[in-house]
Amino acid sequence: MTNEQKEAIYKLRLEGMGYKSIAKQLDLSRDSIKSYCVRHHLNGPSQLVELNAEVIKEKHDLCQYCSNPIRKKGKGRTRKFCSEECRRKWWAEHQEERTFKETATYHYICSKCNKPFSAYGNLKRKYCSHQCYIKDRFGEEQHGI
Repeated sequence: MTNEQKEAIYKLRLEGMGYKSIAKQLDLSRDSIKSYCVRHHLNGPSQLVELNAEVIKEKHDLCQYCSNPIRKKGKGRTRKFCSEECRRKWWAEHQEERTFKETATYHYICSKCNKPFSAYGNLKRKYCSHQCYIKDRFGEEQHGI
């Protein structure tokens, strides 16, 4: 059984499909599907497995972004995402869940426009925007700004 087949079994089982229909779809024997499901706690009536998909997701067995099974390593903290790409996409969509330290927020006044601004985690920032940086560095007449 290949890794792709294992992931397909995991996904199809969580969608509520039975052993026989998964076996037909993947061209494997019903018993091999059943033994894989028993080893990975996907056994029992398909309706229960489908209902328990959220519990399995909470236990970090499924990716939080794409719901694919996560390949776990023996050591280290539990993974929440199946890949770096999924992790980046999820955090891009859930910016409000980020936790910011108040001590890492610095307040400055822009060197060009004299407006107050704050920067997170950057001690040496001088400008409130890239546009102010360009204006100060190259002058306002150049580059159509």
